[in-house]
Amino acid sequence: MTEIDQHQDVQEEIREAVQSGFDVHEKIKAITLKALTERQLDMENIKNVAEAVSKGIFEGMTTQSEQVKRAFVQAASALDDALAVATEASKLAIEEAASRVSEYSHHDLNGATNDLQEMEGVFLDTLEKAAKDGNQVVADIVGDFVSHARQSGTAVGKQALTALEALKQLPHLGTETVISSTVAATINLTQIASGILLGIAESLRSSHFKK
Repeated sequence: MTEIDQHQDVQEEIREAVQSGFDVHEKIKAITLKALTERQLDMENIKNVAEAVSKGIFEGMTTQSEQVKRAFVQAASALDDALAVATEASKLAIEEAASRVSEYSHHDLNGATNDLQEMEGVFLDTLEKAAKDGNQVVADIVGDFVSHARQSGTAVGKQALTALEALKQLPHLGTETVISSTVAATINLTQIASGILLGIAESLRSSHFKK
């Protein structure tokens, strides 16, 4: 399946989840996590999945304002929570990579750490971008949600701050650390994160089914 096909499928699944009105938060969180694990957990994949999920959310909304607001808050919170889980997986991957200084340079880990700082912005900016194609009711709901989120914080933003604080405790890596291929190291780092995220996602899915 091509990346475009995958994102179209995600968009459709999200739309159906929102329209169902049942267990919306858990459905969207599970769909998002699954989509994130199907590619390397790099910023490009995260942005693409967030965009597909956001589009699906807006496609699934009804025209009644109260139902729209309720559906949007549940769906947006699910995307927020899923991105927070991805942030935790990325942090764990950086910690693992930092212990293997022969393979990763200071530059590689700095790049991965910088991505964590972008996560909240990706979440909120993607929602705003997708909402531009909607009507005024949708625009107002999203505007209020994003404005409140920027002031009070988001799950992914809080997770990113926690992760960055934890990563400050890592031993400093010298810039003289040399690796054979920076590109290869970056790819391996995102693969580590993907594997960790898959494990977390499966654990969350299992605990949900046991409820």
